[in-house]
Order: sequence, then structure tokens, then C-alpha cells
Amino acid sequence: MGAGFFAGVLHIFLLCLISDVSAAQGGGVPSLELWCVAKNNAEDSALQSALDWACGSGGANCAPIQNGGPCYDASNIPRMASFAFNDYFIKNGLTDDSCNFSNTAALTSLNPSYKNCKFPSSKGNVNLNGSATAGATADMSASNSISRRRWDLGSISICLLFSIPLVIL
Repeated sequence: MGAGFFAGVLHIFLLCLISDVSAAQGGGVPSLELWCVAKNNAEDSALQSALDWACGSGGANCAPIQNGGPCYDASNIPRMASFAFNDYFIKNGLTDDSCNFSNTAALTSLNPSYKNCKFPSSKGNVNLNGSATAGATADMSASNSISRRRWDLGSISICLLFSIPLVIL
């Protein structure tokens, strides 16, 4: 099995993930729970500047990343920046623009919580078309939004089971 096979499985698997429709939602809207986190290739100096802005004029709740807080780790700027970025993202419209921070942040569906540091997840709908600006209210209409739901092992397994035979054919 070559690289083309695995690329095909990955492609179909991702399409399956994106096109998952929860019958309970009825609107035909894919489900996904999101967090805004620091990019793993962002430089600490850029993250520190974005973190300072988010905790200052950005209005993020940075108490948990202050000394003694459950998310405080002075040796890990990306982790602390992620907490501030995520808080700002949740408070400011849940748009892709509210998770940018000079291109040092990105959205993820992987929960970044660790130990006693719990990252709140996005709730409601997320507008990912980039039409809103940071701090603006997101367009919460079903046509321009993505509802979130947590992927469990069963959902991922079923999607993979259907992906592999489609590539083999």
C-alpha cells in the first residue's frame, strides 16, 4: 500500500468528518467543538506580544494563567498564550478572525486542557467564513455557521471503516 492509498483514506476520512450530520440538529450542519490555541511553530516573542495584548486591551480573562493559577506555567508561553487566545475567541464572536493574533493562533478540535487547567470550549455556533473581524459578533445563522459536537472513538472508527473500502474500490 503506497502513499496514494493512505492519502486517499485520509481524504475520504476528512470528508466523512466534515460531512457528519447529527440527526438531532436537523439543519444538515456538520458538528465540531473548537478551541483557539497557539500555533506550534509560532515564536515565543510573537506569542508573548499577542498574550500581552489579549490579557490587556483584548479583555481576555487571564487570571488562570497568573502566578498560582491552575494554568500558570512561566516556562511554557504557548500553553499560557493558548489559554488567553481561547478565552478571547469565546468572548469575541467565535470567528476565525477572533483566533488569529497576528497569525500565531489556530483553531483545533483537540481539547488543550491538561491537569487542573480546563479550557472552556466554544458553545453554540462558529462562523468560519472570515467575514467578521476580531471583536465583532459572529453571524449565528445556520447557513454561515458550524455547530460543534465532540467526536468519540465510535464516530471516528465508523468513519474510518467506510473510508478504507472506498479507496480500495
